[in-house]
Amino acid sequence: MDFAFLDQLWLARIPLLKGLGVSISISFLSIAVGTVLGVFVGLALTYGYRPLQWVVRGYTDFIRGTPVLVLVLASYYVLSTVGIDLGPFQAGILALAVFCSSHVGELVRGALQSIPKGQTEAAKAIGLTFPQTFAYVLGPQALRQALPAWVNTAAEMVKASTLLSIIGVAELLLRTQELISRTFMSLEFYFFAGFLYFVINYGIERFGRFVERKTAVPS
Repeated sequence: MDFAFLDQLWLARIPLLKGLGVSISISFLSIAVGTVLGVFVGLALTYGYRPLQWVVRGYTDFIRGTPVLVLVLASYYVLSTVGIDLGPFQAGILALAVFCSSHVGELVRGALQSIPKGQTEAAKAIGLTFPQTFAYVLGPQALRQALPAWVNTAAEMVKASTLLSIIGVAELLLRTQELISRTFMSLEFYFFAGFLYFVINYGIERFGRFVERKTAVPS
């Protein structure tokens, strides 16, 4: 047992906890906002008019083909040149949420297109509006199909949150690097940071399993 590392870890507990809190906040906000936007993207790709589908398809293909780091840097530096001044935290959330929305949109599109069209027609026949059809017929089925892939996307957003250290967001990785520069215990602190990221992703995976059980069709 390396008591020197434990001693340094105890002394650095406050910065690490603050960094962990920032990482969790970034992950939660980017996943939540990206998921909501992604649902609308998926609906537009599946049921939108042809011109709208072309625009949204271009959006998803462009964003999915752009590295997350480029999106982060563009959100922070490029937007400021056109008068949109965002802080590092806000710019990072914007970049990750946009990236998340493009992936979630594809998940939603695939899930909706796998549902037989007869169910939509049956919903129309009994007088349901499209929002009601989506809420009571299409949405629950699409959720069950898209959930496993959504968990993977959410985990990727947690890992992508480390890129925000490039623009000065004091999340877990940046706090860890600051500690390493002072203590020179790179291996120990990087392993500990990796463990904390694992805990966050494990929590997301368990949440996905919980939702999957709650939405499962009784056999």
